[in-house]
Amino acid sequence: MQVHQIIRSKPVAAVITVPPGTSVADAARLLAERRIGAVVVSADGKTPQGILSERDIVRDLGRRGSVCLEEKVDALMTRNLISCAPGDNADTVLEKMTAGRFRHMPVMDRGEMVGIISIGDVVAARISELAMEKDALEGMIKGN
Repeated sequence: MQVHQIIRSKPVAAVITVPPGTSVADAARLLAERRIGAVVVSADGKTPQGILSERDIVRDLGRRGSVCLEEKVDALMTRNLISCAPGDNADTVLEKMTAGRFRHMPVMDRGEMVGIISIGDVVAARISELAMEKDALEGMIKGN
């Protein structure tokens, strides 16, 4: 399965972004309201400058306490993003996420962010794909 197929199957394909300069507290509130694990930091909604995940916030909370909530997202975000393209294979994306130990990846097409994919999205797609393969094999064995 390819990334563009996974994005199309998501109930909400929009990428949630916050502009640079947003407080970590506001970003955390957005994560909670939207029930998502990360926001992309972007001035224009199309060019990612970084990504801030719930893990980033919790890690800094553990280190410095609630003072980090007063910081700007720019201070905590991951800047060196690894991205994928719509035509990339789900297995390749899963390998990159596992190797890099991150759970969210921007999907880029010709320099513009067209989506975001999570490790949960990829795993769900693989499970669906495996179920279809299983059904097809059972059909062949049973002669259906």
